[in-house]
Amino acid sequence: MMYKGIYHLFYQYNPYGADWGNIVWAHSTSVDLVNWTPRAPAIFPDQPGDINGCWSGSTTILPGYKPAILYTGIDPHKSQVQNLAVPKNLSDPLLIEWVNQAPPLHSAKDTGMWECPDFFPVSSQGGLDTNTVGLGIKHVLKLSLDDTKHDYYTVGMYNLDKIDRYVPDKGSVDNDTGLRYDYGKFYASKTFYDSAKKQRILWGWINESLPQPEYVKQGWSGIQAIPRSIWLDKSEKQLVQWPIMEIEKLRGNRVDTPSSVLKGGSMLEISPVTAAQADVEISFGEIELEKAELMDPSWTNPQLLCSRKATSVKGGLGPFGLKVLASKDLKEYTAVFFRIFKGHNKSSLNQNTDKTTYGAFVEVDPTNEQLSLRSLIDHSIVESFGGGGKACITARVYPTLAIGNWAHLYAFNYGSGSVRISKLSAWSMKKALDQLKSNKEEILDLGIVHIT
Repeated sequence: MMYKGIYHLFYQYNPYGADWGNIVWAHSTSVDLVNWTPRAPAIFPDQPGDINGCWSGSTTILPGYKPAILYTGIDPHKSQVQNLAVPKNLSDPLLIEWVNQAPPLHSAKDTGMWECPDFFPVSSQGGLDTNTVGLGIKHVLKLSLDDTKHDYYTVGMYNLDKIDRYVPDKGSVDNDTGLRYDYGKFYASKTFYDSAKKQRILWGWINESLPQPEYVKQGWSGIQAIPRSIWLDKSEKQLVQWPIMEIEKLRGNRVDTPSSVLKGGSMLEISPVTAAQADVEISFGEIELEKAELMDPSWTNPQLLCSRKATSVKGGLGPFGLKVLASKDLKEYTAVFFRIFKGHNKSSLNQNTDKTTYGAFVEVDPTNEQLSLRSLIDHSIVESFGGGGKACITARVYPTLAIGNWAHLYAFNYGSGSVRISKLSAWSMKKALDQLKSNKEEILDLGIVHIT
């Protein structure tokens, strides 16, 4: 949330270790969404409504410009109850102290376990204040489903005046086969309205791909994704996401590649750039659409399709895209790529990491628009945005060879048909400062998919 010109991030945190347990609501503040200062935890499990656990929830601004935290707690009877916390001092822009009020009650049967629900108005023209309601205003209801550890959302209408009910639009699937914010590792996300820039910001959690003993040994686990601006697509059927503009402050050395044809079976190294920590934007045009494969109507699961048609499976158009965090001998790489259909993994040699192949369907018209891809690379994290932000996938990878200066970055095309790189720009990325440690010149890594 933003309050009195300060951005506030609240998150589940174990102050005593890298694994789950002893959870509190940690709190950090920022003035630019890039550099952050840790504050004292906002909520401890010390009230009757949360004495056995203070779990996930939401923040908002209530009427009268009053911040509030609504969260699930475990009471002395081991029952889940809703708790409401408010600032002790509304004049404090840092919101250091919080106190609990009488909890509201909400229950629903046979709905599975929902986490971190979010409900907000959307527009194709930009962000809307959370209080915006009215005729023609679309809303989004997002749920984090514990069973799948994915964030799903629907787009629909909210009738406040008569029945106080939200109804998803026809075709907006209201279950775990519906739209997702991100088709990779991205969970427990929340949005807030940035009143300073009139935009809605989405922030999610990237969980681990290492087994528990390994991330406990390294001393930390989980990281926040890059904050994203979100708005309603012009079709009004889905959301569009893009990294916040402020992240471009970290761009350093820029490399531009002239427009060129990438023939089938070819690869182009993008250098000189710090491939372990980079921002890459690439667009493809002049695609030989007659070589695209026919889409089988039974292919309804993009992740399964991408796992079967990986980078080693040559198609008519694709796979083509980027190989990031790649070793020079290509024994390690993470492929972020497109494969085009028409009609109605080697990321790490560490055998203990999660090497799930991710995928998403993106509707595009290559005859009238460029096929674009942007990837933010940060050592063990790759966040990618395909089709101008219509499909987003985040991956956690732990390369053992493609580390630091040994990491390489490539554009590739393993399809039969040629594609033209109409635009390719890459930037070496600097590191964001941890304000608490900046005097010691210590730094925090950027919290930075396989798109097929």
